[in-house]
Amino acid sequence: MELKLSIDSELCIACMQCASVCIRDNIIVEDVAQEVGSNCFECGHCMAICRQNAITLKSFEGREDRIEDYNPCEIPVEYDDLLQLLKQRRSIRWFKDEKIDEATFDKLFEGAYYSPSAQNQQDAEFVVLDEKLDEFMDLVYDIIKVEEGKFFRIKEFGDYLKDNKSKEFHPLLWSGKQLILTFSTDKTSAVIANTRLELLAYSLGLGGFYSLFILKADELDHDRLMEFFPKIDKDKHMYSAFIIGYPKVKFKRTIPHNDINVSYL
Repeated sequence: MELKLSIDSELCIACMQCASVCIRDNIIVEDVAQEVGSNCFECGHCMAICRQNAITLKSFEGREDRIEDYNPCEIPVEYDDLLQLLKQRRSIRWFKDEKIDEATFDKLFEGAYYSPSAQNQQDAEFVVLDEKLDEFMDLVYDIIKVEEGKFFRIKEFGDYLKDNKSKEFHPLLWSGKQLILTFSTDKTSAVIANTRLELLAYSLGLGGFYSLFILKADELDHDRLMEFFPKIDKDKHMYSAFIIGYPKVKFKRTIPHNDINVSYL
C-alpha cells in the first residue's frame, strides 16, 4: 500500500483537524494522526489545516517554496473590489501591435496553477500560439469549413484566408496575434483554469475574448486537431480558446445585462 502523506508524530498533537477535513476518510487519529489507506487523492486539505505543520504530501517534496502561511480570517480582496473588476470586464477584440512576453504569460499561468480540478487531477495544459498561429488557424478552417453553410462567420473566415483584403479584421481573431488554448480531460476544469487566468490578465491591463468557432475544430475532428499538438495526451480535449493582447480601446462604463434567474429549492 502506497502512502501519500508524511506525518511527523513528534509535531502532531492529535487535534483531529486533519481527519475532519479528509473527504476520503483516509486519516484516523489516535495518539497521533495516521494514514489508513490508499484512498488519498492528494487534495492537501489535511496539510493546509494542520496547525502544527505536521503533515506534508510526499509528491510535493522539494516544492516547499510554494507553501505559504496566511491568516484565514483575512480575505485579501474586498467583495466590492472584486465585483468591480467583474463589472469592468469586457470582451476585447481590438489590440495594440505589442505582444505579451513570456514573463507576463508566466504571471497569468499562476492563476491556473492554483485552479481547482475534478478529482484533483490537475491535468489542464496550455498552449500559447504565436509564431504558429497562422498555421494553426489554417488547420482550424480546414476542419470547420464543413459548417460554412450553417455559420456565416466560418464562410467569412474562409474568404479572408483566400484574400485577407476581403475584410478589415480577421473574422475569428479580429486584431489578435496571440492565442491561449486550454486542454483537459474535464471541460469544467479547463474552463475554470482559463477563467482564473483571464481575470489575472485584466488585473495586468490585458484583455481578450473567447472563440467558440475555434473550439469547433475539436468537436468536429478531435484526432486531426491533436496531430498539431503531439506532446499533449490525445485523451484531452481543447475546451477553451482565448485570444489575448493589450487592448487598443478603453471602455468607460458598464452596460446592463439580462436579469439572471435564480431558484432556491
